[in-house]
Amino acid sequence: MTRLQGKIALVTGGASVPGLGSATAQRFAEEGAVVFVTDRDGAGAEAVAAGIRANGGQAVALAHDVTSEADWDRVMAAIDSAHGGLDVLVNNAGIAVLRPIEALTAEDWRLQNSVNLDSVFHGTKRAVIAMRKPGADGKPRGGSIINISSVVGLFGVPACGAYAAAKGGVRLFSKTVAVECAKDAIRCNSVHPGMILTNMQGVAEEDNAANYDATLALIPMGYMGDPLDIANMNLFLASDEARYITGAELVVDGGMAAT
Repeated sequence: MTRLQGKIALVTGGASVPGLGSATAQRFAEEGAVVFVTDRDGAGAEAVAAGIRANGGQAVALAHDVTSEADWDRVMAAIDSAHGGLDVLVNNAGIAVLRPIEALTAEDWRLQNSVNLDSVFHGTKRAVIAMRKPGADGKPRGGSIINISSVVGLFGVPACGAYAAAKGGVRLFSKTVAVECAKDAIRCNSVHPGMILTNMQGVAEEDNAANYDATLALIPMGYMGDPLDIANMNLFLASDEARYITGAELVVDGGMAAT
């Protein structure tokens, strides 16, 4: 299990279990990466990192508010000090406040765009700077940036106005970064999960119970996915197997976007 052997990876929003971040961190560690698990919930991130270490992997937890530029600088400095660079960034941290437009407040809008879109900018910018630094051969270190979007960033879903605006922004921002950074061996792709059995999905169901059954009916495969389904996609994009893939939008949704 060495697909990421020797790689240094940062996964944000990694405290929630079950969650996309924690599942991704676990898969990365299983394949040999040194994983930095960050989350605003520092104790939760440490619990995930401790579980990885107990299973023989390498993981470090850091408290991290992804909306704070100062926190991003602190986290990146810690990674650079410990390992001299970064190979993989997964911008996974996110929230969902699902309300119809008439019930959506300006604060709902600002908060979701801050956590789901602004943080992706903050992290990607710093990862690009780190990955452009030359290695021993004088060439940029390079790396893989994986930005978690959503199928809601591809098509309209009721009560997802602010969430969709942010996730759609992640999609096009990722493509722009891919074009800008391709010459430096930096790949940037977006991943678009459908309905996945996570803690955040549970909260979204509670906030938007009236539309839950209708949304579930949109999945051709008839059931929600597992966080491992997204973790395995992230693993592929982080690995050298995906060395010629950049600027892509990878959909993992049981067929929702195909209908």
